[in-house]
Amino acid sequence: MPTIQNNLAHLPADWWRSAVIYQVYPRSFLDSNGDGIGDLPGITSKLDYIAALGADIVWISPFFTSPMKDFGYDVADFCDVDPMFGSLADFDRLVARAHELGLKVMIDQVLSHSSDVHPWFVESRSSRDNAKADWYVWADQKPDGTAPNNWLSVFGGSAWQWEPRRGQYFLHDFLASQPDLNFHNPAVQQAQLDNLRFWLERGVDGFRFDSCNFPYHDQLLRDNPPAAQRDASSVSAINPYGMQAHVYDKTQPENIAYLQRVRAVLDEYQAISIGEVGDDNALATMAAYTGADKLHMAYSFNLLTAEFSAAHIRTQVEEFEAQVADGWASWSVGNHDSVRVMTRWGGQNPSPSLAKVVLAVQAALKGTPCLYQGDELALTEADIPFEALQDPYGIPFWPQFKGRDGCRTPMPWVADAPHGGFSSAKPWLPVPPEHLARAVDVEERDSASPLTFAQNILAWRRTLPQLLRGDIVFFDAPEPVLALRRDLPGHPSVLAAFNLGTETVTFDLPAAAAAADLAGHGLPGSKDGQQISLPPHGGWFGTLA
Repeated sequence: MPTIQNNLAHLPADWWRSAVIYQVYPRSFLDSNGDGIGDLPGITSKLDYIAALGADIVWISPFFTSPMKDFGYDVADFCDVDPMFGSLADFDRLVARAHELGLKVMIDQVLSHSSDVHPWFVESRSSRDNAKADWYVWADQKPDGTAPNNWLSVFGGSAWQWEPRRGQYFLHDFLASQPDLNFHNPAVQQAQLDNLRFWLERGVDGFRFDSCNFPYHDQLLRDNPPAAQRDASSVSAINPYGMQAHVYDKTQPENIAYLQRVRAVLDEYQAISIGEVGDDNALATMAAYTGADKLHMAYSFNLLTAEFSAAHIRTQVEEFEAQVADGWASWSVGNHDSVRVMTRWGGQNPSPSLAKVVLAVQAALKGTPCLYQGDELALTEADIPFEALQDPYGIPFWPQFKGRDGCRTPMPWVADAPHGGFSSAKPWLPVPPEHLARAVDVEERDSASPLTFAQNILAWRRTLPQLLRGDIVFFDAPEPVLALRRDLPGHPSVLAAFNLGTETVTFDLPAAAAAADLAGHGLPGSKDGQQISLPPHGGWFGTLA
């Protein structure tokens, strides 16, 4: 196995605070071999596009050996590439090319569970006295044969599955084909640390930790109480999972100590981390899990919900900042698990200008922006018919919840090419016809397109250290205006105001009276004294000495 050096030595230790992350969903990015499924060589061929966009880190969702029951989040080999996506040699070429372009490579890591065909689980389920017998979470049935407790799966139903070979139940927080590893076993802890080292030795620059608060469980297997307030941030409103307070099945105190061990390994390689937090009190968990000796940064589903208002965004940031010490947030508004932001926040016929103001807000908030592939094109959620659904999460909840396929459709690269230039064969999910008008080749030629705007504002953001590292303060402003200030010692304060609505807004911002207009961001808006005028989805930036 080659050792590929990462490219971080010349950067400041906290370079990631100033970075932009771009998430690639491999199945849907680009198919290089005509099988209808995206792959690693396809990603490599488009790294120039990601670099030109202005991203610093490319986060690649799972490409590991897997039966694909949950499209790669059910891992059968943590240290190999599924042939569907290519080979380890293809991955090495991807890392090498990314580093040539100055991009860092972040890959997903699924710590808390594996596939049920992973050799560890195959051995563990075979008996109660084998070498891996305690590598997963096993428990006896109640006297009446029912599950050990009331814990629920995120994907619906009980979190327990009966295994006749052992005569016990095993725990699965997600699909029954994704059994939970027993992190109370030191051998499991070490095995996953070893898996991290495997990829660090191959030159990866960091990890995105899937469901990072799930590894540990309450060893007494106590029932979860009912939720005092229903959790609608990370699960569908019709999913009973949100009806429990998840006190005992995740976010256990032992998890922080393990993340500290993870951080020690990362520090050996100058590698970084971001954690996905799905929790009843996600902001507090983000604050607790990030810091100098834990994860570098974390994100939650708090800005991935249908709620869209200036007050909501302000509340999430302020509450996180009030709880965090030296930790850091990544404010994500789109990913592979959520309805695309254009539809979620813009409705059925959103204006492409919505994509611009949302990205401008991400660029202005304190934290590391994370963009999901296609959001820079202002892609909308695809409406996938039941017969074409692939997502095992969506099928049982259809039609009230259609799963995650609508945000996972293939990237449209060339408007007039078959399947939008994604593949020469029928793709695993259809390319929506309406996405072809937003194909990359179309938007690259349009100076007013969302893609061109994204390239420009991300480059512009780099020129303002206040936006990269400064503290943040919000101003009171009429809904739907979000107004804020970024402060960094030694630099003039930057003021910003954004109209999240579809009607022109004029309001007074006293702090802006002495501010000078700041040009170059690309949003329409103006200032007259202390009065700010913002057209629909407009924005204004100014500097204040």
